[in-house]
Amino acid sequence: MLKFIFNYLKKYSYLLSFIFLFSCASEKKKEDAIIKEKPNVILVVVDDQGYGDIAALGNKHIKTPNIDKLYTKSARFTQYHVSPTCSPTRAAIMTGHHSNRTGVWHTVNGRSLILERETTMAQIFKENGYSTGIFGKWHLGDNYPFRPQDKGFDEVFVHGGGGVEQTMDYWDNDLFDDVYLHNGKHEKVEGYCTDVWFNNAKKYIETNKDKPFFCYLSTNAAHSPYFVADKYSDPYKNNEDIPNASFYGMIANVDENLGKLVTYLESIHLMDNTILIFTTDNGTAKGAKIEKGGDRLDGFIAKGYNAGMRGVKASMYEGGHRVPLFIHWKDGGINIGKDINELTAHYDILPTLVDLCKLDIKPDLKFDGKTLTPLINGNTNGFKDRVIITNSQRVEVPEPWRRTAFMQGDWRLINGTELYNLKNDPEQRSNIAEQHPEKVKTFKEIYAKWWDEITPSYKDHPYIIIGHKSENPTKLYSHDWHTESVASPWHQRHIRTAYVDNGYWMLKIAESGNYRVRLRRWPQETHLPLNAKAPIRPARKGTSVRESSKSKSLTIKEAKINIQDIELTKKVDPNAEYVEFTIALKKGKANLNTLFTLDTKEQLGAYFVDVERL
Repeated sequence: MLKFIFNYLKKYSYLLSFIFLFSCASEKKKEDAIIKEKPNVILVVVDDQGYGDIAALGNKHIKTPNIDKLYTKSARFTQYHVSPTCSPTRAAIMTGHHSNRTGVWHTVNGRSLILERETTMAQIFKENGYSTGIFGKWHLGDNYPFRPQDKGFDEVFVHGGGGVEQTMDYWDNDLFDDVYLHNGKHEKVEGYCTDVWFNNAKKYIETNKDKPFFCYLSTNAAHSPYFVADKYSDPYKNNEDIPNASFYGMIANVDENLGKLVTYLESIHLMDNTILIFTTDNGTAKGAKIEKGGDRLDGFIAKGYNAGMRGVKASMYEGGHRVPLFIHWKDGGINIGKDINELTAHYDILPTLVDLCKLDIKPDLKFDGKTLTPLINGNTNGFKDRVIITNSQRVEVPEPWRRTAFMQGDWRLINGTELYNLKNDPEQRSNIAEQHPEKVKTFKEIYAKWWDEITPSYKDHPYIIIGHKSENPTKLYSHDWHTESVASPWHQRHIRTAYVDNGYWMLKIAESGNYRVRLRRWPQETHLPLNAKAPIRPARKGTSVRESSKSKSLTIKEAKINIQDIELTKKVDPNAEYVEFTIALKKGKANLNTLFTLDTKEQLGAYFVDVERL
C-alpha cells in the first residue's frame, strides 16, 4: 500500500507542481494588475509663489497659461493654508502632521531637520509598492538620517539646503549648469535648475511608467536668488505694477515646464490615471510690495498683486500662508473646475493621498490632517467648524502665540490679541477683538488645549548621526548650528563676508571609536586655504545672474573643538585647507562646538566641518 502511494505521488508530482506554479503565477499577475491600477502621483510644490502669482487667480500682469489650464480642470481649494515659510510647510506636507510636531519650525539653526521618528509620504508610498523620486528642493536635512534617501525616496536629484547659493549647496552654483546631488553623489549638469528638475523627473517617469510611482517635483524657483534667462523676465520689465521681473520670469519658466510635463504624460498615456497636485509652500516673496512705512512682512500691499490679502511670505496675516492648491485626476473623477471654500491645510495632503490611492498605513500612524475627498465629493460635514493653526516659530524652542494665525471659518485670531472677520474685512485692517471678547476667549481656550497637546513633542530633538555606515564621513554646515542668533550663517555670502557667529551641532555618535574632525573656513570642493579669498563668481550674459559678493580673508591663529567634555586646541597653518583633530568618541548624544581665533582676537565657528569614523 505504501509503495502504491509513493508511486502515485511520484507520478503526479510534476502535475501538482505545475498546478501550484500556475496558481502562484496567476495570483502574481492578478496582484501586479491591482498594483498597476493604482494611480500615479505627481506632487508639484513651487517655492515662494503666492496665491496671487497666478493669472487664473486674478493677476492681470503675469502669464501662467499652463497653470491656468490645470486650474480649469481641478478641484481648487480657495482657503488652503500652509506655514509662512518653506521647511515647516514641506515637513507638514510630507508627514500629515503639524510642522511643530515634526520638529521643523524654522528654516535654519537645526530646526529645519525633520525628526527621525517621522514617517514620510515617500515611505508610505514605497511600502505600498510605489517607486518614489524627488527632484529639486528637500530642505528637511542634508545629513543622515534626514536626507530624502533616508526618508523613503528611491531616486534623489536635489540641491543642498533651502536654495541654490545657501551654505550646503555646492559652492558657486548660480541656477545654470550647476552641480547637484544625484543619489548622494555630486553631479554636474547642463541647463537651468527648473528645467533640470522637470527633465530628470520625466526620465524617472519613463523608467517607472509600467508600475505606480510617486514623483515629488519640488522647485527651488521662485526662491531667491532671482536668476533666470532674460527671455522669461523681459516681458515683465519696465512695468511699474510688477515689483520684480525676474521673480515673475522664474514662475513663467515653471509654468512652461508644467505644460511640457502634462504633454509628456499625455504622450505616454499616463495623464488620465495620474493624480497631479499643484501647490506652493508659502505666501509670495516678490510678487507684492508692502506700502512705504509698513512692516516688511505684515504690512498692506502697495504694489503688485496679492489677491487682496495683507502680508507676504513669513507673515501671520493671510498673505503669508494662504496659497493655491489644485488637484486633478481624470480617472478618479477630479477633472472639472470646482472651487472648494472650506478651511484646509498642508497636513491634509498626505491623508488625502492615502485615501485616494487606497494605501495601507500602520495602525499607530495618526495624522493631524484629514482627507479632503469628502469635500471633493461635495460633502462638507466635519469641516464647517474646523480650526487651522499656523505659525512662524523662528526660534530654538516654540513659544505660544508667537506669530500665530488661529483660523475658523472667516475668523482670524492673530497672536492671541487681534481678531478679524475676512467676510467683512478681507485685508485684515480692523481689529475687532474688543467687540467680540467671548469669541476671543473661546478661540484662546481651543488654542490652549492644542498647545498643551503638541508641546511634549518639543522635547524630541533632531540629531545628526555621525559614524554610521549610511554616511561616513559626514559634512556639517553652519546652516544647522543651534545658536542664540536669529539666524546662523546660512548663505554663501555669509561665508564670503566672514559672518561672525558660533553655535553647536547636535550629534548622535553611532559607534564608539576614533574620529577624524576637520575644521574648514571654505567648503571642501573649493580646495581653498583657510586664509584665502574666494574668487568672485562672474555674472552671466543673457540672464539676471549677478556677480557674487566679494570675499574677505581671515588669518586664523588657533582652532578649538569641544565635544563630550573633551576640549582640544591647535595652532593653525593658515595656508592649509583645514585644521585636523583626531579624537576618541563614545557612542551616544553630544554637542559639537568649534572655534577659530583670529589674529585680531576675534572668534567665530568653523563654517564647514568633516567628521569621519576611522
